[in-house]
Amino acid sequence: MNLIENPPPAPAPPKGMLLHCGAEVVTREQLLQVPTPRGTATWFPLSHQSILGEVEIQLQSSGFRIREETHALSHDGARYFGVLSVSLGEGTREPSDYGWVVGLRNSHDMSYPAGLVAGTRVFVCDNLAFSGEVRISRKHTKHAVRDLRHLTARAVGQLGERFLGLDRRIEAYKDRRMTDPQAHDIAIRAVDCQAITPSQIPDVLKEWRKPTHAEFEARNAWSFFNSFTEVFKTINPHTALRRGEALYGLFDGKLGLRS
Repeated sequence: MNLIENPPPAPAPPKGMLLHCGAEVVTREQLLQVPTPRGTATWFPLSHQSILGEVEIQLQSSGFRIREETHALSHDGARYFGVLSVSLGEGTREPSDYGWVVGLRNSHDMSYPAGLVAGTRVFVCDNLAFSGEVRISRKHTKHAVRDLRHLTARAVGQLGERFLGLDRRIEAYKDRRMTDPQAHDIAIRAVDCQAITPSQIPDVLKEWRKPTHAEFEARNAWSFFNSFTEVFKTINPHTALRRGEALYGLFDGKLGLRS
């Protein structure tokens, strides 16, 4: 997909973000030059540039710092997925083993509305996990452009509590011992809730029994959770978003963390 003449080489996707067939990581400059299709009487598409720009403005207004950014496009630029690594700046106590990320997505082919989601990236392995998408617009309707700033501000305003909720979840996972029978039961239930497919069970259990990373040798729920997110590296980010939310719900339920 050549979005600009003689485009610079695009960066490789981060390890935790596999792109589906036909997708590619692009530079920010390439993303901003994707044309927005003309709307219809009932459909008013939002540009990828406007979604990214408004989210960045609202993140900075809310005190977040954007540390890194990755952008990907597919379907001739019609579908966008981005990952922004964020923090609350210097002097803020933050986890040492993982960081916060914001996932963004938008489409020009009516496949899904603009939205963002809170997530985490584990530093040692780049495993990504997303939870709880917030739609910026339910669909690209007549007033979507007019209301974009207000809708984006409202969506970003929900991120702070979602990040703190993820921190609480992860601490609880680290504190909960996990046995092999419990892990096997959760693996089966993960298929039931569509967090993984039946064919992925062996890969998840292999990661649990012999972790790729020494940091996950502890026999706790956090180690097992990352057995799943290691496998998530083999699926595209849109699918990973849905499955990540299902996985968090499953673990919360099994560990009694639901309010």
